Amino acid sequence: MTVLVLALIAGAVIGLALGALGGGGSVLAVPALIYLLGFTPAAATTASLIIVTATSVTALYAHTRDGNVAWKTGALFAAAGIVPAFLAGAVAGSLPEAVLTSAFAVIAALAALRMLRASASKPPDRIRPGKAAGAGAGLGAVTGFLGVGGGFLAVPALVSVLGLAMRRAAGTSLLVITVNSLAALAARTGTTDGLHWEIVGPFTGAAILGAWDGKRLAAKISGATLQRIFAGVLLAVAAFMLVDVIV
Repeated sequence: MTVLVLALIAGAVIGLALGALGGGGSVLAVPALIYLLGFTPAAATTASLIIVTATSVTALYAHTRDGNVAWKTGALFAAAGIVPAFLAGAVAGSLPEAVLTSAFAVIAALAALRMLRASASKPPDRIRPGKAAGAGAGLGAVTGFLGVGGGFLAVPALVSVLGLAMRRAAGTSLLVITVNSLAALAARTGTTDGLHWEIVGPFTGAAILGAWDGKRLAAKISGATLQRIFAGVLLAVAAFMLVDVIV
């Protein structure tokens, strides 16, 4: 029962962050699954993909209803990440736990640092297909390898590479994240031992509900304040994970 309560609380907090910030909240899913719920790093990254996919689809529906998804642009960007996400997802399951944990801690720290500094993303003078394909492939690889949605990377890329306005970039990033997460999950089919569905299910449900509350929270507290708080938590988690690997 204690584990179930922890799963519900962790899911709600992560969903709240996703809903309030529009991206980056899923980065907390992996450390929560490892340190609070006893998952191995490989199982945690797979479970995180399930959680990310479910919450992203839910949020994508809300953004579609508001007209904030550039379907054609997002589909092309996501297509570039399908193969890298699949390959990275297949490789991740066979890597040593210390490597996965260290890589995740580095990505978490980078996500926190990006949140702490003002966004410098500006629409480009013209769209370069090669650069767009490279950005899409890189995002897919990160999603497949570490089991994170990568919204903190996707939104700036969609703005600076494809020229989307910030609001449409946030909505379109959910389409990209969903496609990449599904590709990575396909690569991990048959490697779902140790997932403990009785924990993943409630965790996912709480994250989805938390995301709706997060949207309401964002209306009451400034985005900059929320980002600073979340970035501080993320930096602390990244430092803890690195110390855990070293010790």
